[in-house]
Amino acid sequence: MGRKPGSLGNHAAVGGLEKYEGNPLPDAAERIARKAAEKIARKMDMNSTIGKNKFKYSRGPLRSWLLAGGLALGTAAAVAACGSSPSSTAAGSPGSSTPPSASSAASATISAKSVSGVGTVLVNGQGQTLYMLTSEKGGKITCTQANGCTQAWPETLLANGATAATAGSGVQSSLLGTVKDASGNLEVTYNHWPLYTFSGDSGPGVAKGQGLTSFGGTWYVLSGSGNPVTSSQSGTASSGGGSGY
Repeated sequence: MGRKPGSLGNHAAVGGLEKYEGNPLPDAAERIARKAAEKIARKMDMNSTIGKNKFKYSRGPLRSWLLAGGLALGTAAAVAACGSSPSSTAAGSPGSSTPPSASSAASATISAKSVSGVGTVLVNGQGQTLYMLTSEKGGKITCTQANGCTQAWPETLLANGATAATAGSGVQSSLLGTVKDASGNLEVTYNHWPLYTFSGDSGPGVAKGQGLTSFGGTWYVLSGSGNPVTSSQSGTASSGGGSGY
C-alpha cells in the first residue's frame, strides 16, 4: 500500500536515529526526556555530596590519629631529653674533671681545728683531718691514682677554675699553695706538703690515718705552723721540725 507524501512529514536518518522535520517531539516524549535528565542530575549531585561528607567525616579519625602520633613523638622526645640531660658535676662524675678519689670542692678551704688524739691540726672545709706523706718531701708526688694510693688517701684538689685554696681560722695563707698531680690537676699544699684525707676516717674529728705507713712513706697530720705532727693517736701531740721541702 503506498504512503502519501508528507503524511508523516519529511524525515532523514542521522546516526541511526530518525529526526523528524517539521514536526516537534510529542509532549509526552519531551516530558520523559526532561525527567530522565533531571534524575541523572540529582544522582550526580547526591554522589558529589556523599563524597564530600565522606571526606569530611574521614578527616575526624585522621586528625585524631595525627594528634595521637604527635603526642607520642613529643613524649618520646621528652624522655630522650631527660635521659640525655647533663650529668652531675659532683666529684668523680662524668661531667667533672675531678677524679672520684679526690676530695670535693668544699675541701679547698683549709682550717686548723682540734682533733682527738693529735691536737690542733689541719682540716678541710668538711672538717675532715688532712695528712701529708713523708715520701713526698722534695716535691715528688708518690701518691697517685695509678698506684691506687688516692683510693685510700683522696687528694685535696682545687675546684675547676680556682687557682688557690681558701685560708680558714688558724691557718697562714702564705703557706697555702698548689702542685700538679700526675693527671695535671691542681692539688692543695701546705708548707709545700700535698694534702690528703683518709678513707678510714669516719668523719670530722677523727685521725685514724695518723702514723700509718704505706706507699713508700708515713702519714702524719700537720699543725697550723706547717710542721708534721709525728705523735701516734694515743700519744701526746708533738710537731716535728722542718719544712715540707
